[in-house]
Amino acid sequence: MTDLVLADGRTLDLRTWGAPGAPALVYLHGTPGSALVPPATLAAAADRGLRVVSWSRPGYGTSTRLPHRTVADVAGDAREVLDSLGIATAVALGYSGGGPHALACAALLPDRVSAVASLAGVAPRVESDGSLDWFAGQGEDNVVEHGAAIEGEAALRARLDPVLPEYRDITAEQIVPVMDSLLPDVDRHYLGGGLGGWLATSFREATSHGNDGWVDDDLAFVRPWGFDLASISVPVSVWQGSADLMVPFAHGQWLAGAVPGARPHLLDGEGHLSVVVGRVGPLLDDLTSLGRR
Repeated sequence: MTDLVLADGRTLDLRTWGAPGAPALVYLHGTPGSALVPPATLAAAADRGLRVVSWSRPGYGTSTRLPHRTVADVAGDAREVLDSLGIATAVALGYSGGGPHALACAALLPDRVSAVASLAGVAPRVESDGSLDWFAGQGEDNVVEHGAAIEGEAALRARLDPVLPEYRDITAEQIVPVMDSLLPDVDRHYLGGGLGGWLATSFREATSHGNDGWVDDDLAFVRPWGFDLASISVPVSVWQGSADLMVPFAHGQWLAGAVPGARPHLLDGEGHLSVVVGRVGPLLDDLTSLGRR
């Protein structure tokens, strides 16, 4: 774990796994989340000789907040991270709320990111208006949360502040009752293993200094993202499960049609969490092959 000081004086909680000089995989975490990478992803990356690079987005954990950030702002941080580690190019995997940020890297850093995978990634609300029912299929908690984000920061904080203590101290055993409306049976099954422990630890790290990162992520998702998906020229794959209640299947379908040349992997019966365990090996094989094109 390293506190990387950026050019503007902010710091990022930066972590790496694997050998320096190995092909690099940038992992962009979910919402709320931290630089902690799922064990299955780390294991699959190690099996393939990849170096994993991850950081907590601004406002999460010990990373300095960047107020009013857009999804596009991740590109500048990603460039500085890669520069600091001497990495010329990398492939990028964005999970859940990290999906939009991975797509931003594809659009804005084509010289540094050779391929991108969006795994259970959110579609844009503003840019999809009229072509996607953005709320359809979301669990009740997410409908309420994202509705508050559309109202603005004050309404969103009124929604998230009361649940902050739950997430700051959450245990693996508490994941299901806290997130009940967002968990299909397939995801509940996997929470009985190590995935539940990872998710709880990530939530605790993410909210250890407050919920600024969570607030700023949600606001960024429902506002203009700051880049044009149609401008993406690097290879992109879109992975999405039909049983997902956090990010609905239609989001993956929409992204697969909106990103030029995107390779769709639309998976019947998979949820939001099950894809992290069951699909990450094939995903990394596909991603690294796209990165060599």
